[in-house]
Amino acid sequence: MKSTFLNGAAIAVAAFLTAGAVAPAQAEGEINLYSSRHYDTDERLYSEFEEETGIKINRIEGDADQLIERIRAEGENSPADVLLTVDAGRIWRAEEEGLFQPVESDFLHARIPAHLRHPDDLWFGFSQRARIIFYDKTRLDHGQVATYESLADPSLEGMVCTRSSGNIYMLSLMAAMIEHHGADEAKAWAEGMWNNRAREPEGGDTDQLRGIASGQCGVAVANTYYFARALGGGVKGLGEEEIAKIGWVFPNQNSTGAHVNISGAGVVKSAPNRENAIRFLEYLASDEAQEYFSAGNNEYPAVPGVALSENVAKLGLFRQDTLNLEALGRNQNEAQMLYDEVGYK
Repeated sequence: MKSTFLNGAAIAVAAFLTAGAVAPAQAEGEINLYSSRHYDTDERLYSEFEEETGIKINRIEGDADQLIERIRAEGENSPADVLLTVDAGRIWRAEEEGLFQPVESDFLHARIPAHLRHPDDLWFGFSQRARIIFYDKTRLDHGQVATYESLADPSLEGMVCTRSSGNIYMLSLMAAMIEHHGADEAKAWAEGMWNNRAREPEGGDTDQLRGIASGQCGVAVANTYYFARALGGGVKGLGEEEIAKIGWVFPNQNSTGAHVNISGAGVVKSAPNRENAIRFLEYLASDEAQEYFSAGNNEYPAVPGVALSENVAKLGLFRQDTLNLEALGRNQNEAQMLYDEVGYK
């Protein structure tokens, strides 16, 4: 069953849990956080946890794959308590390396919807970004690009812009297509989208939006928080005039729902400060932290019903795909293989 952003299993929980605050009784100690989130706005997230709990956060930051390899190499002697990263595909890689331990937490179960956490509680999603369709309103209308499948329609020949197929966000979207439609249909979709390309894949999500603004692209796929940043001003090449040209669609609202991805975290198997690590995960699911994910980095909260920041609210609410994100990792290798088979660069 598909749900709107505000609805989900987490709503029907006891009142004391949905109140949203983790009881911040003072506790001595520390946690060692390995993080691949590189947002300056997260500083407030960490400092408030320290102030509320008395638990010090020691941070090591780096590329997700580098951190995963570091924890793997450190083995049972790893000081890592928590691994925090972006994209379900990356957290799945850590899971496949056996880096996480299950976390039993009624609070996390009540707060985080089932499709945004591992079936065996090895990791939990704490913020969301939808990967949606943006289009040139002077060339297309909403109905022409209402689904991901429409990106392969021949009517869009010479219009579609994306990142490279090896990008983790592109792999996750393809992995979802495989799960929903099977490999053959997913491959045909990738081939159609590639045939409709306006240019060779280049740049990041913001570059795809700039491509629409410049007229080079008629339609593009990008994560919501990149456009929400532009709505807040300060993104080069995406001023008021350019933004006015760009429309957006939350795809597949009458079928699977819009594809979502997460920033997520899990407790490392060898965590020397396990209880403090769980306290940190529970804090990330509190209303306070969830609101800051939205306000600080223009992401959608993972917890249903939490207030959205002004720019995220401008994008609106949507029906999301409730496919468990574990599938995005599981299908990742096949996704790359199918892209490669159709020559998608």
